[in-house]
Amino acid sequence: MSESKGIVFALITAFISGVSIFLNQFAVGGFDASLFTFLKNGLVAVFLLSVLFLLREWRDLQAISGRQWISLVGIGFIGGFLPFLLFFNALQQTTAVNAGFIHKTLFIWASFLAVIFLKEKLDVRFAAGAALLLLGNFFFFSDLAAFSMADAMILLATVLWASDNVWAKHVLSRLNGRIVAFGRMFFGSLFLLGYLALTGKWAGVGALSVMQWQWVFLTTAFLTLFVLFWYTGLKYIRVSMATAILMLGQPITAMLSFAFLGQTVSLEKGIGLLLMVTGAITVVGISALFNSLKNPGLILAGKRS
Repeated sequence: MSESKGIVFALITAFISGVSIFLNQFAVGGFDASLFTFLKNGLVAVFLLSVLFLLREWRDLQAISGRQWISLVGIGFIGGFLPFLLFFNALQQTTAVNAGFIHKTLFIWASFLAVIFLKEKLDVRFAAGAALLLLGNFFFFSDLAAFSMADAMILLATVLWASDNVWAKHVLSRLNGRIVAFGRMFFGSLFLLGYLALTGKWAGVGALSVMQWQWVFLTTAFLTLFVLFWYTGLKYIRVSMATAILMLGQPITAMLSFAFLGQTVSLEKGIGLLLMVTGAITVVGISALFNSLKNPGLILAGKRS
């Protein structure tokens, strides 16, 4: 039952991710990437703190040990701060195709680290699904350019995000998903604020237009839902399975782009999307996926988990 609950939450997260990435294509225009990231993350932290108080979980915050607070600070640094700086700075120096392909290898690095540090077991089914996911990623991002130093920065950011998921999975054995999500966004925002203050980019807040603030709040809403569902789901299933399911966000983004932006579906992209979906289903397993989806009450059951 717990695994089914985790699969449901991971599937919802993948859908949210696909829509969010589509919206961020419009939102990030005219923004400094680090300022945009800080505003979103900071607002998400405020919303999550409100959720914790609304659910009367402030006592859980008070009961967190010093070592657990240090773990949350670490998650904020390696998940909510450093990889964002690396990724968005590198994105200005490389192609979106290269960046997309490298970032979508996150499930490989997360699975590798989970085997080492969490002792997760990977079976033949996972290996087959992972191969399909990787092959689908290659087909979807078929116009790859030569690997550059900027691509190396994106690869490092991807590995850091993978490490964030593995570390968070360990912390989730003692804390619930809402607290871990809050820690990641709150401390990540503090690090980003320090960076903005040191670089003088904080002054850009006063120059934001009403339209830009509207985009900030819209994308903040999706990011809040993303971290809530993601860390709640990650508590119940393996990191390798969760990050593989998250790959389903790419086909959702692609379908929205095809539907609303008039983008054509090339043969390579079509094959890539099909392979990604097939790979994710293979990793989860048909029976596990069916059992997860046939009981909508799982969402309510996980509300207070």
